[in-house]
Amino acid sequence: MTLPTTPWVFDGHNDLLLRLLLGHTTVEQVRNGGGKHHIDLPRAIEGGFGGGMFAIFNPDPPGASSSLDNMTDDMALSGLLDPDLALRSTVGQAALLQELEQDGSVIICRSADEIEAALEKPPMAAVLHLEGADCIDAEFRALNVLYALGLRSLGPVWSRKTRWAEGVPFRFPSTGATGPGLTEDGKRLIRECNRLGIAIDLSHLNEKGMDDIADITDVPLIASHSNAHAICAHARNLTDRQLDMIAESKGMVGVNFAAAFLRPDGRMKSDFGLDVMLRHFDYLIGKLGENGVGFGSDFDGAMVSREIKDVAGLPKLRQAMLDAGYGAELMTKLCHGNWIDVLRRTWN
Repeated sequence: MTLPTTPWVFDGHNDLLLRLLLGHTTVEQVRNGGGKHHIDLPRAIEGGFGGGMFAIFNPDPPGASSSLDNMTDDMALSGLLDPDLALRSTVGQAALLQELEQDGSVIICRSADEIEAALEKPPMAAVLHLEGADCIDAEFRALNVLYALGLRSLGPVWSRKTRWAEGVPFRFPSTGATGPGLTEDGKRLIRECNRLGIAIDLSHLNEKGMDDIADITDVPLIASHSNAHAICAHARNLTDRQLDMIAESKGMVGVNFAAAFLRPDGRMKSDFGLDVMLRHFDYLIGKLGENGVGFGSDFDGAMVSREIKDVAGLPKLRQAMLDAGYGAELMTKLCHGNWIDVLRRTWN
């Protein structure tokens, strides 16, 4: 089979905004190309990358143990971030997304219909996502302001503690059974997100926290960038019990392209083939069904297979999926249809 020009990919997670904040790339390079990061508009068009969840992530202060490029096998969790510093970082990244829109690189989307309308246009469809609610205050004032700016997805934690919950460490081998569940404030946060229509992201959350969210919410359970623990026994990945919970809620999982969450040996090395990624797709489809799986690349926040390298390499993955017997209808679901459907059901 020859690779079709469509379906375009809507992806569950990228960290381009952090790369911009840290000065690793510029707004001009995102529009025109030429940077060393994973995502820019010319390569997105080349690779059929129609957009996705653009994450705001607040890094640890300089000198702390965790950073974007230092994900060790047993990284210690850092303590609570200063909320004022986190808010400044969050506002900075939200402003950068606005700049990308003004520059013609993205279209900020606040509804499933807007994603569909933007998906195959040259600007990328961008949904604002908060990866770790470190900046959110107890009165939810910041949450409401961010919602007005387009925030439609939120993960209560990254892989560290917040006032809301605890994240899992970057540990292999391990499960996510690493700490207590949601705090009382965390339960209030989930209810407020449900009221506003903000999707809750379970990636990075520990097992007890996920159990608490499942008890509170009646919307689909979503893990935007996680893989199958049965294949790669990393704490960041989802056990069969967790996958069963997601399936019962008619939720979904975005397959993470990060080496350490794909490889059975848990190593952060890019020398692995696309067959490793297809094993996770196949396993997750087997557990969640054809409507419960999508892409959750973690572009610009992870080391990916050298066979893909960046968004321009997505046709290689789609061709591998076609060669493995994935039909046209399934490809459309995996590439963007399932994301649009689950977000429509969640936001409505």
